[in-house]
Amino acid sequence: MLEVQGLTKYYGLKRAIYDISFEIGSGQIAGFLGLNGAGKTTVLKILSGFLLPTSGTVKIDGTDLVSSPDALRACIGFLPEEPPLYPEMTVRGFLRYLAQLRGVATRDLKRQVERVTESTGLTEVIDQSIGSLSLGYRRRVGIAQSIIHDPALVLLDEPISGLDPIQIVEMRSLIRDLAGDHTILISSHILTEVEETCDTLLVLKEGELVARGSEADLRERFAAALSVRVAIQGAAEEVRSLVGGLDVVASIESLRHNDKECVLDLTLQRDEPEALASAVVGGGFGLRRLEPSHNELEGIFLAATTPRTPTAEQSEGEQT
Repeated sequence: MLEVQGLTKYYGLKRAIYDISFEIGSGQIAGFLGLNGAGKTTVLKILSGFLLPTSGTVKIDGTDLVSSPDALRACIGFLPEEPPLYPEMTVRGFLRYLAQLRGVATRDLKRQVERVTESTGLTEVIDQSIGSLSLGYRRRVGIAQSIIHDPALVLLDEPISGLDPIQIVEMRSLIRDLAGDHTILISSHILTEVEETCDTLLVLKEGELVARGSEADLRERFAAALSVRVAIQGAAEEVRSLVGGLDVVASIESLRHNDKECVLDLTLQRDEPEALASAVVGGGFGLRRLEPSHNELEGIFLAATTPRTPTAEQSEGEQT
């Protein structure tokens, strides 16, 4: 359905994104993950037709967005991070106005407005002014305007930003309900949002796509990047020397210590925390705690996007 090849964008001499390629099938929900400034919003603006790429192609059902922008804009719905709403208008009036702008036939206006208000849970507030609504309802209005013309592709930029926990759960349910009728691409830096909602993950780092696939695919790819937190009783330098020299330890992400213990966040080469525990106890240190330091998706994200602090053994190898 959506095919992106070699997408690159420069602002003057500054590179925003580089050589991004991926595909999303019809009816799927895909999620862009990345730190702030990774290039997620730039990609969405290009896919929506608001920006032209410096190079690369975007095709929707085989039609190129750059060569046929007007034809494809009718197939795209876009919810920016700050929805363009008119607070003085009612929900009904605003959606009717947007439907007319997007070419919905006059005879279909009433039906389309009723359809999208029902699917987005806005029926009970349809005649209220947008400015009087809660943030959660305003987000729903934003999604409703993005699908009022029944687009094949819906782009949502940070759709749960600022919502409370109950509103987040409701928004996830709404997005999942929209899938099937629409292909959806979500941009977010909130891991749980993507984990709970998306079929496919696209991980951006500094404008480049560094990983893609289902959560299971990425878990397999980054299986070696098992993150654990360990608290060890002993002097900091001695603890680091022991742990850094173990072949099961890929890297030491951080080290904190006080008078009672050293706390280290580690990445293991393989799923053998028992080897770490055995070495610590065998070395005469007290093992106070050993536990996962991230949930699975968090570990995958960090493995894909975060540079590692080398172990002592790796640092010595680089110096020789």
